[in-house]
Amino acid sequence: MMPIDFQPSWNSLREYHTPQWLKDAKFGIYTHWGVYSVPATGPNVTWYPFYMYREGSPQYAYHVKTYGHPSKFGYKDFIPMFTAEKFDPDEWAEIFKQSGAQFAGPVGEHHDGFSMWDTKYSQWNAARMGPKRDVVGELEQAIRAQGMRFMVALHHAENWWFFPHWRTTFDTADEKYAGLYGPGHNRDWADTRPLVFDDWKPEWAQQDQPSQAFLEQWLGKIQEIIDNYTPDLLWFDFGIQWVQEHYKRTLLAYYYNQAQAWGKEVAVTYKWHDLVPGAGIVDLELGRFDRLTYHDWITDTTVDDGHGWAYLKGAGYKTPTTLVHYLIENVSKNGYLLLNVGPKPNGEIPAEAKMLLAEMGDWLELNGEAIYGTTPWLVYGEGPTEMPKAGYFMEDAEVSYTARDIRFTAKDDNLYAIFLGWPEGPVTIKSCRGLYPTEIRSIRMLGVEVDLAWNLTPEGLQISPPVEKPCNYAYVLKIERQHPYQNTQ
Repeated sequence: MMPIDFQPSWNSLREYHTPQWLKDAKFGIYTHWGVYSVPATGPNVTWYPFYMYREGSPQYAYHVKTYGHPSKFGYKDFIPMFTAEKFDPDEWAEIFKQSGAQFAGPVGEHHDGFSMWDTKYSQWNAARMGPKRDVVGELEQAIRAQGMRFMVALHHAENWWFFPHWRTTFDTADEKYAGLYGPGHNRDWADTRPLVFDDWKPEWAQQDQPSQAFLEQWLGKIQEIIDNYTPDLLWFDFGIQWVQEHYKRTLLAYYYNQAQAWGKEVAVTYKWHDLVPGAGIVDLELGRFDRLTYHDWITDTTVDDGHGWAYLKGAGYKTPTTLVHYLIENVSKNGYLLLNVGPKPNGEIPAEAKMLLAEMGDWLELNGEAIYGTTPWLVYGEGPTEMPKAGYFMEDAEVSYTARDIRFTAKDDNLYAIFLGWPEGPVTIKSCRGLYPTEIRSIRMLGVEVDLAWNLTPEGLQISPPVEKPCNYAYVLKIERQHPYQNTQ
C-alpha cells in the first residue's frame, strides 16, 4: 500500500484504517496513576481534585477532616506525598504481559494538569516533582521489552475548566500555580455540575471556550509525547469535545504522518462524536454494543467495580468471570477491550488487581487462539440472556450469562463457539444449523485433546462436550472446517 500524505482535513483523515496489530491484539491495559492516588478517595478517585474544592461533596468533607480546609491544603500539596518509592516499571510490564494483554501504557496526564513525563511545557510533572521519574518513558521501555505495543492515554483537554480558578479563597486562583491548575479565569459554569458524580450531561457543556494559548499547549504536549515515545496508540477522553477542530485535525495528521515515517501503523481512540467517523476508533466508557457492528470499537473499563478508576482504599472489584466474559463479548461483536488498573501511590499494583489479571492470563493462555487474530463470525452469538441496555455507561445493568449463552469468533477455516457457562450434557448450537456436514473436519474443546461426537440436524449442531472442565469462566469449542466439496469433486 502506498503511503498516504495525511492532510489536516477530515476528507484526508478518513483514509485512516485500524492497524492490523490492534485487530489481532484485542486486549490492552492502561493505568490511572497520579497525584490523585494519594488521597485515594471516591467516588471516582481521578475526580478528587475537582470535588475537594466543592463544599457539600463527600470528597470535600473527607479532605477537610483528613488534611484540613482546601484553602490551607490544596491539591498541589499532595505532590510531595506522591513518592512512588516502590514503582517498578519492569514488574508492571511483566504483570501486564502475563495477563494476556498485547498493548499497555499509562495515563500521561489527567484533568489535574500533572504530567507523568518530563514535559517542557510545565514544571508540574513527575520527572521534576513527586516521584522525580519519567514515568511515561520508563514504562515505554519496560512494556516494549515485553513485546507489547505501547499506548498513552490523555485527559488534559479538560484542565482549563477543571479547577475553580475564580475562587480566590483557594490556591487554584493563584497564577503561581497556573501550570498545574490551568489558566485563571472568572467562569463559574463548572459549578453547575452536581455534587454527586454522575454521567456527563449536555447542560454541563461549554459555555465558553479554552484560549488559544491553552489549545496550543494541548497540541504541543501531545506532539511531545509522539516525538519522544513513539506511541502505538493514543487514547483521548471526553475533553476533546472542547478542542477547536483545527487542532484535532492538525494533531491527527501529524501523528499519522509521523507513524508512516517510523514505518508502523498507529491507532487513535475517541468518545461520542468528538472526531469524525472513520478518523479513529470510537471508545465506549464502561460499556459495549449489544450486537455485531459494522465498524470496530473499543471499551475502556476498570478492574474495580467502577467507583475507583484509580487506587481506591476499600474498593470493590469485578470478578474474573465478568472480565473474561467482557473480553469475549467485545471480540464477538467486532470490539476490543482496554482494562484499567489503579496502582497505589507508592507504585504497588493492588493484590486484587494482580489476581484478576493473572486469572485472565490463565484463561487466555489456554483459549487465546479463540481471541487473538480472530474476526467476528456471521452472528455474534446466541442464547437467552440479553443486555437490558447498550452503549456508554451500561455496567450498572450487567447480566450474568449461562451455559446456553454462546459467542462466536472465527480464524481462517476455524469457527470458535465460546460457551459462557459449563455445557453439561449434549448441547445444540442453533446458529450452526446452516453448516454443511462435509465441511466439519473435527470438533474439540480447547484444553481437551479428544475429538467430540457431533451431529448436524435441522435444529442445529449437536455436540457432546467432555466430562471435565479444562479451565474456568468460559469454554471454547473449536470447529475445524474445510471446503464442503473438496473431497467430493
